Amino acid sequence: MKRNVIYQGKILTLVTLDNRWEVVEHADAVCVLALRGDEVLGVRQHRPAIGRETWELPAGLIDPGETPLEAARRELAEEAQLSGTMTLLSQVYTSPGFCQEKLYLYEASELSVIPGRLDDGEEVAVEWRRLRETWHEIARGDLATSAPTTLGLAIALARRGWL
Repeated sequence: MKRNVIYQGKILTLVTLDNRWEVVEHADAVCVLALRGDEVLGVRQHRPAIGRETWELPAGLIDPGETPLEAARRELAEEAQLSGTMTLLSQVYTSPGFCQEKLYLYEASELSVIPGRLDDGEEVAVEWRRLRETWHEIARGDLATSAPTTLGLAIALARRGWL
């Protein structure tokens, strides 16, 4: 297929394939489901792309040369100052109709606090929330979140027999 670059930015590239399909090339990403009993860890942050605050599981892009597992550990440390044992739960394409980005969803268990600081440019508030209540708020549209967060919560609920 002929690949023609239309735009090259800091985090994405827009290309056409055979001058027919527009494709966004974007780094792969990770998302971390951290549970404490019936509570789930998330971060509140402002998302300029949608102009509002969201509550999401810790997540981020995989850096060049980094494995998905390394990225999951880094994101949990940067966003929540936590470490834990990581288990891969799922791998999904975020929007395969126009983007090749793959998301790796991990569960973090045996959590422990680590000293650290937020990633440069990160302005997040760490928040533990009740799993079921959070799911219902998202389902009603009362809590803005991401598709990876919704997937993580659905897996957590299903594993408990609540979904």
